Amino acid sequence: MATTEHGPLAGVRVVELAGIGPGPFAAMLLADLGADVVRVDRPAGPGLGIDPAYDLTNRNKRSVLVDLKAADGPDRVLDLVERADILIEGYRPGVAERLGVGPDACLARNPGLVYGRMTGWGQDGPLAERAGHDIAYIALTGTLSMIGKPGEPPTVPANLVGDYAGGSLYLVVGILAALQHARTPGGRGQVVDAAIVDGAAHLATMIHGMLAAGGWQDRRGSNLLDGGCPFYGSYETADGQYMAVGPLEQQFYDEFIKLLGIEDQAPDRKDVTRWEELRTAVADRFRTRTRAEWTEVFEATDACVAPVLSLREAPHHPHLAARSTFVEHGGLTQPAPAPRFSATPVSVRSGPAQPGADTEDVARDWDVPSMHRPRKDTTD
Repeated sequence: MATTEHGPLAGVRVVELAGIGPGPFAAMLLADLGADVVRVDRPAGPGLGIDPAYDLTNRNKRSVLVDLKAADGPDRVLDLVERADILIEGYRPGVAERLGVGPDACLARNPGLVYGRMTGWGQDGPLAERAGHDIAYIALTGTLSMIGKPGEPPTVPANLVGDYAGGSLYLVVGILAALQHARTPGGRGQVVDAAIVDGAAHLATMIHGMLAAGGWQDRRGSNLLDGGCPFYGSYETADGQYMAVGPLEQQFYDEFIKLLGIEDQAPDRKDVTRWEELRTAVADRFRTRTRAEWTEVFEATDACVAPVLSLREAPHHPHLAARSTFVEHGGLTQPAPAPRFSATPVSVRSGPAQPGADTEDVARDWDVPSMHRPRKDTTD
């Protein structure tokens, strides 16, 4: 049975050429939104080193096994492409072409196809052929330089800023925009070149404006939003945990220092020369109580203060639990699909696709005879 019963993208068919990182995450997002995503896995696996049963980026998808290096491999994929709306691949430039499933071959079979290409450096430029990972992409764009404390190495933000924010999300935006164009009168399919360096740079658009206006210093830990400001950061509590503080507006700040208990001793927050004095006062006060105690003080207020929770703690927070921000499916606790829709609700419909497990179902549902496995002779 096809897995496109719910979500605003119900009826949209996606072919995902298996890879790791931002490509699979982008395909997962489309699947979460209701698209029928068929992941083309290679017989040897993607090389991520994680048990496929726990790879949540493959939830809500189906999987077929195709060896693209086999004689019939490209044709089997092109048979899927002919019936698809979208294709996603994350190879280095030129690899898909050498495998016989590049844009020209795919668009020849399906002129309305949106061909999404996910790379770090992009399809052209001096570094296009080079290997890389998230940290290098955000380093080159200046994004990494903003994160961390002054006088210390930049803080690595996992692979959230490059791979997923600058990569996956921009790929999905581009794909959906191209799909809209393809479905308008006179529209046609096209290639979407989503490069992490482009997306990561674009994320800092506001910061570049502030830099040009003189409102941002080009060094980390010196600005309003990068930890340089004493009322926008995190502070250790008596039990070694942390509270996040962000009362930027004056009325929220006034409530913050009152509840913190330093209303009468805090220096003027507008006096940047006394920011270190203010930071010390805030830090000293937070160390007098535990995270739970400070949470109780601030949770029903507009002081813009929240406890810093761990990945395992977050699903149990009352607000996130009330909204079902995290869900459990197949024994795995995981973030629920986002965003939410009033008329076309989304959900986790199936667990991580197991490589090749859905070949027969996909062959039937997409009417692709070439995907059927030959039946074994069971006679003696």
